[in-house]
Amino acid sequence: MTSIIGLATGTLTVSVIVCAYTQRRWQDLQDSVESARAQSATTEVVVVIDHETELFRLAKARWPELVVVENSEAQGLSGARNTGVAIATGDIVAFLDDDATADPDWLTWMLDSFDDPSVAGVGGYAEPVWPDARGPRLYADELLWIVGCSYRGLPTETADVRNVIGCSMAFRREAILSVGGFSSTVGRVGNIPLGGEETELCIRIRQADPSARIVFEPMSLVNHRVSADRGTWGYLRRRSFYEGVSKAVLSRTLGRGDSLSSESSYLTRVLPGAFFRELRQLGRGGGKRAAAIALTVTATVAGYGLGAVSNAKASDAGSVTRQLESTSLVRR
Repeated sequence: MTSIIGLATGTLTVSVIVCAYTQRRWQDLQDSVESARAQSATTEVVVVIDHETELFRLAKARWPELVVVENSEAQGLSGARNTGVAIATGDIVAFLDDDATADPDWLTWMLDSFDDPSVAGVGGYAEPVWPDARGPRLYADELLWIVGCSYRGLPTETADVRNVIGCSMAFRREAILSVGGFSSTVGRVGNIPLGGEETELCIRIRQADPSARIVFEPMSLVNHRVSADRGTWGYLRRRSFYEGVSKAVLSRTLGRGDSLSSESSYLTRVLPGAFFRELRQLGRGGGKRAAAIALTVTATVAGYGLGAVSNAKASDAGSVTRQLESTSLVRR
């Protein structure tokens, strides 16, 4: 068993890591990095470019005073994050998505929890920024995880949780290193909407040291931009399906108990309540949102089932995905 006991906040230094993979988010990336630099607690900012040569050139030219590096591992968000962790000098490594902008007190709120030496990781709250003023016509608040944001069903006050949300989180650097970093067996690669890399990391940290705490701090706020393509039925179905695939891989590698502990109450308590609430709002968009909830459950369960049986020996979500796509079970 590995002990993950850290230093108190007053002695901590903080590296903020921003990973990027596409020039299409260039303006968002600039906003993200500048919001990270503006944090009073930031010691350094590390920008990691995931196998995109021209974006790396642009970032190096834009921030010559920052640490800007290329992903030294296999393509994907997990490898990019590991590259950032390896080069970071801070006791705490905080992660901010390239399409998320942090509030001025984002880090301050998260760092408060690290006053407890047993806290290994802290996650913040992600508020969606929709592409138009009409907002989410498809998504009930309970489904906002699909677009990478905080959703109804999370704690409303500071609380221990199983895992944090990926666009806004911080860990003790040694806690990540002690379990071997983010796993490349799960997580997003380019535009393939796999997930679960931060969930997988949090579970392994807790399995290595059951006394380690993962905390959700809702006062630590980022504004997470939602691109127009994520507001479609196709994206909802595809993202939900791949979430099921990712959970199948996590269940296989880490055990169903830890991998599905949060999902059980979400599926049996949160989503049914949301579904019937939306049905009572027919004529005001409730029917569409209720249908979206039903599709989310169906696609996620299908992804989990197909991911579980596609290859009983596979432990890599990317490999499972390639198998499913090669047999036309997954359509874009």
